[in-house]
Amino acid sequence: MSVGAPLPYHRTDTEANPSRALLARGGVMDLEAGCHDFAAASESATLLAMIIAGDIGGTKTVLALFETAGEDLRCVREATFPSLEYHSLEAVVDEFFSATARPTLTGACFGVAGPVEGGRARLTNLPWLLDEEHLAKGLRAPRVRLLNDLEAAAFGMLFLASTDFEVLQPGKAGARGDIAVIAPGTGLGEALLHFDGKQYHAIPSEGGHADFAPRTDDEIVLLRHLRAALGGHVSYERILSGAGIGNLYRCLRNEATTREPPWLAEQLGSGDPNAAISAAALANRDPVCVQALRMFCAVLGAEAGNLALKGLTTGGVIIGGGIAPKILPALKEGSFLAALADKGRFSEWAKNLPVRVALDPRAPLIGASRYLVSSAIHPGARA
Repeated sequence: MSVGAPLPYHRTDTEANPSRALLARGGVMDLEAGCHDFAAASESATLLAMIIAGDIGGTKTVLALFETAGEDLRCVREATFPSLEYHSLEAVVDEFFSATARPTLTGACFGVAGPVEGGRARLTNLPWLLDEEHLAKGLRAPRVRLLNDLEAAAFGMLFLASTDFEVLQPGKAGARGDIAVIAPGTGLGEALLHFDGKQYHAIPSEGGHADFAPRTDDEIVLLRHLRAALGGHVSYERILSGAGIGNLYRCLRNEATTREPPWLAEQLGSGDPNAAISAAALANRDPVCVQALRMFCAVLGAEAGNLALKGLTTGGVIIGGGIAPKILPALKEGSFLAALADKGRFSEWAKNLPVRVALDPRAPLIGASRYLVSSAIHPGARA
């Protein structure tokens, strides 16, 4: 993706007021401040071009409708839907517009959790097959683009404000260059932001499905446990995802000498076990949960460092996705950065990388919308 993206982490004076609904060109997109209900939109909205952008994941689908004027964007309406309750993206869009008149769309762009090839995508953790041409007909939109979700997220991060990041490692002052983006959530996404000296290009990957490489004796035990449980190949996504926290816990509980406490067994059986494990770890209520979350952070740090090495990302590392902001205390505890820097002869290099956590979960939505308006103005751009 190459659409003239600005340098990240910089905000102009015209964007300093987050209450502004109409955003300056290339500016920070504050969707909470900028969105309002479609029914309450001003009459002038009908005179502006309308686009729809989406973040399509295995757990939830987020859609937003925007008014556009050049590269200016104004969020008109946003809604979140449980993906598995719908048989297709078109069904979600129909629900999105069910309470209001359906506007004439000039384009649509969706970040999707899976590889995009030839304008088609089959999602990794959702039984949907998406096709740009088919969607264009169904949405009655002249332009529809599908992007890998981490490609969209990486691009969107260029438009976040500095306050939308939590710094884990400041790194070398003035660091600039390519950036590694890794995002654990329902799955594990990985992407690179390549800097050509003037602008950034988002490069997608399916690196989360690469072979898990254990670094310690405990991680070797984990690999053996998961190979037996999964019947073969173990990828980083099997560990660095929501379900991965549960995989870590079950392995460590099997090796533990203490029994699972009744209160934890009840929580694991009555709700989201991965959330229960993380909460117990952050509250220091169960040593096995603490160990599981610590190992999660260490494996995440190691793979973030691997991605930085492979991309030679002197501009640093960004941790995205829905999990990282929820476990910030654990990421700051030390195991994450220690593993990221555990790179032998490149340890000092890794210690000088800026490392940040993106706190705004709307980065993929921001990237999809920004890509669409930028590619319309710079038609040579194509993901």
